[in-house]
Amino acid sequence: MQPQFLDHLRAELSAIDAAGLTKRERLITSPQGGRIAVGGRQMVNLCANNYLGLANHPEIVQAASKAIHQYGFGMASVRFICGTQDLHRQLEEATAAYVGQDDSILFAACFDANGGLFETLFGPDDAIISDALNHASIIDGVRLSKARRYRYATSDMDELETQLKLADTEGARFKLTITDGVFSMDGYVAKLPEIRALADKYGAILAVDDCHATGHLGPQGRGTAALTGAHVDIVTGTFGKTLGGAMGGFIAGPQPVIDLLRQRARPYLFSNALAPAVAAGALKALEIAEAADDRRATLMRHTQRFRAGLTTAGFDLLPGDTPIIPVMLGEAQRAQDLAAALDRRGVYVAGFFFPVVPKGKARIRTQMSAALTDADIDFAIGAFTEAGRELAII
Repeated sequence: MQPQFLDHLRAELSAIDAAGLTKRERLITSPQGGRIAVGGRQMVNLCANNYLGLANHPEIVQAASKAIHQYGFGMASVRFICGTQDLHRQLEEATAAYVGQDDSILFAACFDANGGLFETLFGPDDAIISDALNHASIIDGVRLSKARRYRYATSDMDELETQLKLADTEGARFKLTITDGVFSMDGYVAKLPEIRALADKYGAILAVDDCHATGHLGPQGRGTAALTGAHVDIVTGTFGKTLGGAMGGFIAGPQPVIDLLRQRARPYLFSNALAPAVAAGALKALEIAEAADDRRATLMRHTQRFRAGLTTAGFDLLPGDTPIIPVMLGEAQRAQDLAAALDRRGVYVAGFFFPVVPKGKARIRTQMSAALTDADIDFAIGAFTEAGRELAII
């Protein structure tokens, strides 16, 4: 490789590090859980998407292990060639029923699901109207589509209506509004009833990425549509967070939508099928999540307890009711410093900063889990309070 190119990359990396923006990975030597082993220490874990604590649930582990023995390790093929097992269809049917749709289709991840959704269904005569704070996978998926692109300020219904009108004025054939169900960096729930009303008023389709909701929000954990009572036309989601925490994504919707995706969605047609163990584990996770009112209650209790503790200590928190509780710090280095101070005290968190969040909006995004105990929550509140005072944040 050309030395000049490698020198260019090294200079880019040095600039990232000098700005305090380097992302560093720490090695975990235990299963995912409320407490994890890191560098020989047990740490309270506040930054996994393990909302119901199912990532190491014994019944899910057993289901996955059984599937390996019965179905093997991997499919070694894409679905339409020789990569579909009965497990895959069972998972698709169970997922569709869980989120209240006709059918669903599996992907390697929800990033791939969002990467295949827009390009397959919409063309240059169509319009996609997207919330400004939507996940990167939605942004990239929309870019892959030849549809006209419109954007509205997050949860701003006046601006959404303006963009819907503009799409009509510019002659859009079909219009799709797309939003995160829960905005992953802020913890806000989208205004789905209001978005639904505007979609109906202007004849638009409503799609929701429910990755940070499916399994733990709404009745029986059925997501933001069930939580808000709004009808959603298309749902994308993941098994890599609440529903077992392994990997795999899905799109659920009306039968013709799923049928066309199965014919033309490139991330589906050109990627290996989910491993049998992942499919079986996700199936068991769906079964557990549907009946996990006790875990959801624990999750909400932890959310309220932690939020109250940090508010009393004097931290700047974004308001909200979901298990995502962002601690706002402003500058990237400040977020890095607080994360390091918490690490020294036995609390596992990560700082988030540009380009993951806007410049000047650096934060530590904490996430609650039913795998935590009340003692873990109190320990974390104490560690935050000590570290915040040490760094003159509070």
